[in-house]
Amino acid sequence: MYIILFIAMSISGLTVASGFYLHLKKVRDNLPKIKKLVKVSMTAYVLLVAGFLFFLIPDMARAQSSSDSPSGMGFLAAALSTGLATIGAGYAVGVVGSSALGAVSEDPDILGKTLIFVGLAEGIAIYGLIVSIMILGRL
Repeated sequence: MYIILFIAMSISGLTVASGFYLHLKKVRDNLPKIKKLVKVSMTAYVLLVAGFLFFLIPDMARAQSSSDSPSGMGFLAAALSTGLATIGAGYAVGVVGSSALGAVSEDPDILGKTLIFVGLAEGIAIYGLIVSIMILGRL
């Protein structure tokens, strides 16, 4: 575990140091060297992450037996209800908020109406949180 952490820190330190060196040289024809450096660093990081996931995660993760935790699906349902509702609310606020901003820029008198729609979009996350609290209350 510590060897992978040391290798990752070494790669990031070398990448930053060589980037500073190329930047301080102030030679603009170093662009191919910078691109090659980024490709090598990204390849090394991907290999480190793949090695970490392949070798170390299975040893750390242990499944709990079903007799120890009968309410595991309830916790999963609570997490999914909150998470999916939050993702949906974020998307809804993004769409409604940008449309409301465009509408208010054309007619400032409709600001109150657009705030109602943005508030309704934010309410989706609150509904998901309430559902997850209700699920956790039943466990």
